[in-house]
Amino acid sequence: MTTDIGPGTAPLVPSFDTPATGRKLAIICSKGSLDMAYPGLILANAALGEGVEVHLFFTFWGFDIINRKHMADLKFTPLGNPATHMPQGLGGLPGMTAMATHQMRKAIADLDVPDVPDFLEQITGSGGHLWACRMSADMQHLTEDDLYDGVEAIISASDFIEMTEGAQLLFI
Repeated sequence: MTTDIGPGTAPLVPSFDTPATGRKLAIICSKGSLDMAYPGLILANAALGEGVEVHLFFTFWGFDIINRKHMADLKFTPLGNPATHMPQGLGGLPGMTAMATHQMRKAIADLDVPDVPDFLEQITGSGGHLWACRMSADMQHLTEDDLYDGVEAIISASDFIEMTEGAQLLFI
């Protein structure tokens, strides 16, 4: 909903007093490293808090976020990531991934942000929908038994596109 200031005025200002209704957010999670898991989870949680219908679709390496075997032990590597502000030659040294993962986990915990499995539980508990990509499941020889319990189903990309018609779409 927007508010017009008056005749002849161009600016339209969104009204934040009206609760969100009918809004949908579709988030495609395509990467399964620790640093790439959190953006989708945080955005989903924020949207749910605003009353937005949320659907997360896990595909390719993002499957690790919902794979029982990997979800609690995601890694962060500084190798090839210029945003770490460290010399790139250091990223490939033995032990750097373990050190970077430890530091990131500590920083996340210090902010009282839940770990990945707890975050998924919070999202599903708030009404968020988790979907697994059929092609990725087939490529990795995974079934629903391999996935986090809150995943509603393994579906095709076409099914996801159909069910999220009209949604804002984020690809992470």
